[in-house]
Amino acid sequence: MEWPVATEHGTADELARTLRDAILRLNRRVRQTRAVGDLTFSQLSALTSLQLAGALTPRELADVERVQPPTMTKIVGKLEERGLVVRTPHPTDGRQVILAPTEQGRAMYAQFEKVRNEWLAEQLAGLNDEERNVLARAAQIMQQVARA
Repeated sequence: MEWPVATEHGTADELARTLRDAILRLNRRVRQTRAVGDLTFSQLSALTSLQLAGALTPRELADVERVQPPTMTKIVGKLEERGLVVRTPHPTDGRQVILAPTEQGRAMYAQFEKVRNEWLAEQLAGLNDEERNVLARAAQIMQQVARA
């Protein structure tokens, strides 16, 4: 039986709960910060996944977004209507297509990222040097944990 590891902030389980809650709340708040536009969260999330991956099949995109393929078909259709995503033939499988962001889609994603970064930078500017240093170190540690 493994015993909980005690830290100055309680057990490892307690720290995990506190950290997870803080990450979820911050992520939710950052996600709510949007560039001007009427994309739904699902559309913006799909566009972000395509931007980060470069190109995906509709099935791969549905898997990444954790939605059913028919749902992704509707999301992609709306993105295509707006000229944010383009379909191209799959290079090796004629039954498949590849989805990728268009130049307009990449520009919208860049605007979205800019607005989110500006919001977060504004929040961080309100902290003192010590708090920003702690967060910088925490970010390094969280990246290390994410790679594990």
